[in-house]
Amino acid sequence: MIRKIIQIDEEKCNGCGACAEACHEGAIGMVNGKAKLLRDDYCDGLGDCLPTCPTGAISFVEREAAAYDEKAVQENMRKKNRMNSPSVGLHTGCPGSRMQRIQHSQESAPSAPMQAESQLRQWPCQIKLVPVGAPYFEGAKLLIAADCSAYAYARMHEDFMRGKVTLIGCPKLDNVDYSEKLTQIIQNNNIQSVTIVRMEVPCCGGLELAAKKHCRQAENSFPGRWSLSRLMERFWNNL
Repeated sequence: MIRKIIQIDEEKCNGCGACAEACHEGAIGMVNGKAKLLRDDYCDGLGDCLPTCPTGAISFVEREAAAYDEKAVQENMRKKNRMNSPSVGLHTGCPGSRMQRIQHSQESAPSAPMQAESQLRQWPCQIKLVPVGAPYFEGAKLLIAADCSAYAYARMHEDFMRGKVTLIGCPKLDNVDYSEKLTQIIQNNNIQSVTIVRMEVPCCGGLELAAKKHCRQAENSFPGRWSLSRLMERFWNNL
């Protein structure tokens, strides 16, 4: 049947996961850091997801599509409910918003106080605040990191930040596309390398995609290399 249904522009999608969170039917999911319409018959065509998208990646089209199947949606919700902890309840949106407790093997304090020196080399460090032409970018090794990564990885300063200019951001909370600004930083400065540190949750894929995009767009002026590290896999790989 021909009916109204959503479509998602992958090029515009920044992977924030807001639409998946807003979709009460579970029709939208995050796949490889991008929002996807998982099944036509889960989409009721009402468009609750449209106003939540910060980049305008979602729109209505009229095309051949399976009819909305309320029974199938309810069954899908029941399955997801069984997969979630009863104390937490049903969670059908972005895994980055799902509550869970992280257990550590040792909860005791260290026997001796540990002194660690900050490896932050510049200010500001937020992607949306940093000036494109800041002098500390010239000849720098660049670290692009998710906001949460420093809290999730205890040795962030020593293992990733040492000797690098650090930029942090969250595509879900900032509601911006970093690609244009990161491309300008690469093109206008002699960047030696780019390291990306992100969480495993799908919404964090927007940061990785933006960083990869700016490396491709600036490849003629980017002599260095880039690398990717994903954190928290053991906590998130089953979500």
